[in-house]
Order: sequence, then structure tokens, then C-alpha cells
Amino acid sequence: MTKQSYIAAGYVGDANLAEITPEALNKLTHMNVAFGHVRDDAITTAHLKNLEQLTIIKRDHPDLCVLLSVGGWSAGGFSEAAATEAGRRSMAESAVRVIKAHPFDGIDLDWEYPCYGEAGIGASPADRDNFTLLLKEIREALDRQGELDGRHYWLTIAAGADQYYVDGTEMAEAQRYLDFVQLMTYDMRGGFQILTGHHTNLYTPTGDLFRISADASVNLFLQAGVPREKIVIGAAFYSRMWQQVPNRNQGLHQMAGTTGGYGPDFTKLAAHYIDKNGYVRYWDEEARAPYLFNGDTFISYDDEQSIGCKCDYVKARGLAGIMFWEFACDRTHRLLDAMHRGLR
Repeated sequence: MTKQSYIAAGYVGDANLAEITPEALNKLTHMNVAFGHVRDDAITTAHLKNLEQLTIIKRDHPDLCVLLSVGGWSAGGFSEAAATEAGRRSMAESAVRVIKAHPFDGIDLDWEYPCYGEAGIGASPADRDNFTLLLKEIREALDRQGELDGRHYWLTIAAGADQYYVDGTEMAEAQRYLDFVQLMTYDMRGGFQILTGHHTNLYTPTGDLFRISADASVNLFLQAGVPREKIVIGAAFYSRMWQQVPNRNQGLHQMAGTTGGYGPDFTKLAAHYIDKNGYVRYWDEEARAPYLFNGDTFISYDDEQSIGCKCDYVKARGLAGIMFWEFACDRTHRLLDAMHRGLR
């Protein structure tokens, strides 16, 4: 693979492992396979159907770091496992079993979110401390196995991008056990809000009531004690869409008739929406973000230009790199190409 000093990480669903091309794999440093689950205080991959593809991928791309991502929205079991010493030990032992059974180079935890039950999962105020203890237990188990195998196993997390996540964790302590922290700087607006706006913007523009952005998130995590060289920011290969939007300000920062549900992925945006079928692409220079509007429907997304701005930002701020959700959402490969160019 092409050597580069920045992390280029992508989430790939188990169902899509057979579809990811050698050319795409050459442009990644890390691939997060989504998703393992937590059952009875242990990580399980029994529901995943295509892990045999990893043997081929690792054979042909030995430098690619392949992680099992555990969790995702509405995936529980974390709070319960982390609540006891025995549960934490069980989960750490299961992490080792996973990397011994499959050609994974480590584990990525996507607990959404410690201390919060909005995703319909178990949660407790004790999650804040227990999350750190869980990471420590897994880190130590991976390190013990790594000593036996003469190598390093990775441990990363996907982190919510706003203040709630910092409040629900002790990042200054937790980061000690992590190779890097992936900020989910997407879905920053959408399903909970009827106010239109950018869901994966780099900066906060004037007139935006919700002040979160990738830059604001980075600053939150820096202040919380995460070193800049461990911070990875997120890009979105899909969109958020609001409908029944007043035809003012090209639909930006307007109260819509719907919340911002998931919109078309980039494959569909490129084919049917961007400057097509009545949709006009606009560029918010303050936010460094594109958006589409047709007089009624507002769509927020990432494109080559906004990803290029994120790459420049990573280099200017001395961050670790960029990750994206999710490979199958862009079958044009334009966004991954833009990330690859921008990080070189």
C-alpha cells in the first residue's frame, strides 16, 4: 500500500467485504469492519458472514490495519459488561479470542454512548469510570497477547463529537489506553432536529444555533486531554435530508417540516441530485461544507471539496488523520480518492 503519515480509516460493513476493491484498499491505512456485538459480557462475531474475506485482504494488503469495530447505534451490552471486574475481564478475554480467530489487528469500540441510553441500550452514571476501566482491561489483554506474538494490537474508539461525550467519559485518562480516537464528526445535525444545517461541517458558520462542527469537536477533545496526534476526524459518505423547508437562504438554517433523516448516499447524490433534477449545489465558505436545495428539500453532505478542506485541516492542526462512514455509500470512489489525494 502507499505509505503515508496520516491515518486514512474507513468503516466497511461485513456484507460489503467482498466488494471492496484492491484500489480502494491501497488508499486506506485502517479498515474498521462493522460490527461485532457484545453478548453476555463478551464480543461476538457469530452473526458476521464474510470474515473469510479478511484472509484474502490481509494476504494482498499486509500493511493494512484491520480492526473489528464493536457496537454501533442501538448495540448494547457495554454498560453491563463494564460494570463489574468480571465483566470487564470477560470482554477483554473475548477481544483476544477474536484477534486469534480472525486476522484482525485490533479492536475499535463504538459504544454509543457511555452514560446515555438514547440509543435504547443500557446506561448508568457509573459508565464514566467503568469505560476507562474497560479500556484499560482490554489494552492490557491485547498487550499481553502482543508480547506473545511479537507485535502490537490496536485499540481505538469511535467517539460522539459533542460535549455530551466528553461529559460522559474521562478522556484524559481513557486516551492513555488508545492508539487513536475517531471523532464522529457527522450526524452532528439531523434526526433530532427540524432546523436545517450541515451535518458534517468543518467549521461553525454565522447564524447556526447549534455550534458544533469538526473544529469545535477537536477543540473539545483537546481541552479534555486527548493529544492532537491521537485525534482522527470523520467524513460522511452519505447525506442528511430535510423536507418542507422554507424557500429562504437556499434552505440553510430554516425550520423544516421534518427532522433531518438519512438522505441519499454519495453514489445516489452524484447520479441524481448534485446539480440535477432541480437540486442546486451551494458552498458554505464559512462552514467549508456543500449543500443541496431544490426550493423544498435541503440536503447536507460531504464532497471532494469539503473532504479536501478536512485533509488540509488535519495537516494544519497536526491531527492523526480522517476516517469515514461508510465504504458502500460511495461506489464512485470519488470521496476516498479525494481523501487519499488530500492526505498525501
